[in-house]
Amino acid sequence: MIYFDNSATTRPYKEVVETFQEVTTNYFGNPSSIHSLGQQAEKLIQKSRQIVADILNVRDEEVFFTSGGTEGNNIAIKGCALQYKSRGNHIITSKTEHASVIETCKQLENFGFDVTYLDVNNEGQVSIEDLKNSIKDSTILVSLMHVNNEVGTVQPIMEIGNYLNQFPKIIFHVDNVQGIGKVPLNLRKANIDLCTLSGHKFHGIKGSGVLFVKNGIKLEPLITGGMQEGKIRSGTENVAGIVSLAKALRVSNEKYTLHVEQLQEMKNELVKYLSSCEDVIINTPIMNSAPHIINFSLPGIKPEAFVHELGKNKVYVSTRSACSSKKADVSHVLSSMGFDKTISGSSIRISLSYGNSYEEIIKFKEIFNNSLKQFKQLMR
Repeated sequence: MIYFDNSATTRPYKEVVETFQEVTTNYFGNPSSIHSLGQQAEKLIQKSRQIVADILNVRDEEVFFTSGGTEGNNIAIKGCALQYKSRGNHIITSKTEHASVIETCKQLENFGFDVTYLDVNNEGQVSIEDLKNSIKDSTILVSLMHVNNEVGTVQPIMEIGNYLNQFPKIIFHVDNVQGIGKVPLNLRKANIDLCTLSGHKFHGIKGSGVLFVKNGIKLEPLITGGMQEGKIRSGTENVAGIVSLAKALRVSNEKYTLHVEQLQEMKNELVKYLSSCEDVIINTPIMNSAPHIINFSLPGIKPEAFVHELGKNKVYVSTRSACSSKKADVSHVLSSMGFDKTISGSSIRISLSYGNSYEEIIKFKEIFNNSLKQFKQLMR
């Protein structure tokens, strides 16, 4: 099997699965219970919070556990909008955000909020000048992703955060689901107020996530109930998911230090190969892109059919974001970058991880070449 769909989800590390099983079996107490079993579970959560905080270089009390990226983005954006609506009703985001951001903003528009969706250039980056010109007296939130989940474009988050720092009433939220463990981001230096992470994107267990909330930032809770997670996210905590997430983040952080150059080299090799293939168009920008994502198009070929063909040979890639891959329309990301329907409607995404190898790259080239030849013959 060649698994090149790591931006959709990753295979959990062996030690992460073992940790999850151990905690589920031996530390199953409710962390809110006052007996010893409950207190043991609570201590594991606090230890995990400390580990995550140390890796992110933030304070323990700024780390909140969620069920993943979608919930984290919803809590950040809706929670901020509802908390600070007395300041204003204007939100700024971009046209190439993940669905969990765009659909959340659209929902807020139905409740009277004013949303600006920034254009991007042909490499998928927003313009700092456009952002500056979009700010109003009523602006309360800017929400932008660090790494685009479809094409891998890296946004100038540091520059944007430094500029927004002169507007103390504007909250800066960053969706860092695709960037964590692959593209460095210093939350402090970038003046980020809210940041979303998802465990299963860095070899953790599905249903686990993190929301960084800078001290002093308040959020209106979307889920009310108990006192869990500082009232930001009520409900009995997923102890095993939280502990295994901390383990996955620590291991991924170590692997970044050791293997990020190799990851970039594997990507470069694939880009070089795909660029040499007739009728293949590379959509991922050469510069300012993450080391693990490659987006390309096969004009005239239905991407879903080609993905299934590769799957017959146990090669797994995707069309777009896993949340949108079953839709038969064009990619909103590529359309926003200026590509026509021929390109934006035939895109395929390869996404690597530190678990991939050069041997897989070589095998992929062979299978891809054979599959492409077969499709071209059928189209004659």
